[in-house]
Amino acid sequence: MLNIPWIQRRLQNAHHLTFSLYAALVAFGTYSCMYAFRKPFTAGIFEGVTFLGIDYKIWLVITQTIGYACSKFYGIRFIAEMKGNKRARSIMLLIGISWLALLGFAAVPAPYNILFLFLNGFPLGMIWGLVFSYLEGRRSTEFMGAVLSISFIFSSGFVKSVGKMTVVDWHVTEYWMPFVTGLVFVVPIIIFILLLEQIPPPSAEDEQQRTRRAPMNKQERRSFLQAFLPGLILLIASYVLLTVLRDMRDNFAADIWQDLGYGAKAGIFTQTEIPISIAIILIMGMLVFVKNNFHAFMLNHFIVITGFLVALISTILYKQHRMDPVWWMTLTGLGLYMGYIPFNCIFFERLIAVFKYVSNVGFVIYVADSFGYLGSVLVMLFKNFSGMSLSWSQFFMDAVIGVSATGIVMMIVAVWYFKKRFESVNNNGAAGIGQGVQLAA
Repeated sequence: MLNIPWIQRRLQNAHHLTFSLYAALVAFGTYSCMYAFRKPFTAGIFEGVTFLGIDYKIWLVITQTIGYACSKFYGIRFIAEMKGNKRARSIMLLIGISWLALLGFAAVPAPYNILFLFLNGFPLGMIWGLVFSYLEGRRSTEFMGAVLSISFIFSSGFVKSVGKMTVVDWHVTEYWMPFVTGLVFVVPIIIFILLLEQIPPPSAEDEQQRTRRAPMNKQERRSFLQAFLPGLILLIASYVLLTVLRDMRDNFAADIWQDLGYGAKAGIFTQTEIPISIAIILIMGMLVFVKNNFHAFMLNHFIVITGFLVALISTILYKQHRMDPVWWMTLTGLGLYMGYIPFNCIFFERLIAVFKYVSNVGFVIYVADSFGYLGSVLVMLFKNFSGMSLSWSQFFMDAVIGVSATGIVMMIVAVWYFKKRFESVNNNGAAGIGQGVQLAA
């Protein structure tokens, strides 16, 4: 991969804040551009098209999500074992495969083009772990991870707006719209990947504060899971619930807005997501100032619990007609992302630092993600094949209430478990972490 010596020299000698801003912005740019290859099709309605009696768009969402879920299971090994010198090349290759799949989706008539959404989703599922590997294990990972993670929120709405624009203003068909939207972002993503590749590895001070990060073989991955299994089950179960809701809101936002009477307003996607993005980056970024890893780890639990509460209360108020639709979608989005974002960049970062386990965040994230997207697929299949007649807005509303209440309980139990685990380790010494744990040198 092309190195740019003058940028590398500047980064090596840059002030900590300057370096953090550079790394955060190029990671955000890379992942934001990736969304142009994944999410634009969800801005389409594909009205009147069905397959086997089921709405065609639902087939598209389910098929892509299955591909994405399969990618997460494959990524448990792929990301955990990835060597640093292959990351940028891998990102470009995976993006290229997904874009070609969108060309197939445009060229092959419906409903036979549904399979191409699986081929599109599978390579894209590994991009997050590759991009985040440039940021993990650093003193300012929270800030950089927060900036990267708002790409989930901002970019999803932004690329849908771009996709809608190609249909409304450029008169592109809904089938060609995803490929054309990807074309708009090809040059930007190549530039961002090249800039991402210039980021140097963590410094000695980073490793001292956050623990050294390294590839993990099969036995090391198994040992990590065994060391924290009860707590990980609680965290992953909570994350599965958040992923289901977040995916439902994201994939069927156009349908929900249409139910709410805002279907013709292309800018509504961005209108609700920008304030959420700003709020999330402020909340997550502030954690960089919490130097004590255990305190930061506990704060992450409480941020997730608060997110569940915000989603729950706002939905109850909307059901009681005490909140308008735009505020409801904004606040539920804020609450869900307050829970979802920490799991994708910060939660497991601090878990590793608290227990000084030489490993990598990508592995743990992909374990959680694999079950998260599996849960999302199962819920979509249940909603669409169980004979349930609820609209997407009503189904989403009911799901938020049930899931939020369950998530709050599980996260409170997780707080208790990890507090006891931390006290046990401190009382018994390093050996208390468990057999197979690799302590930092």
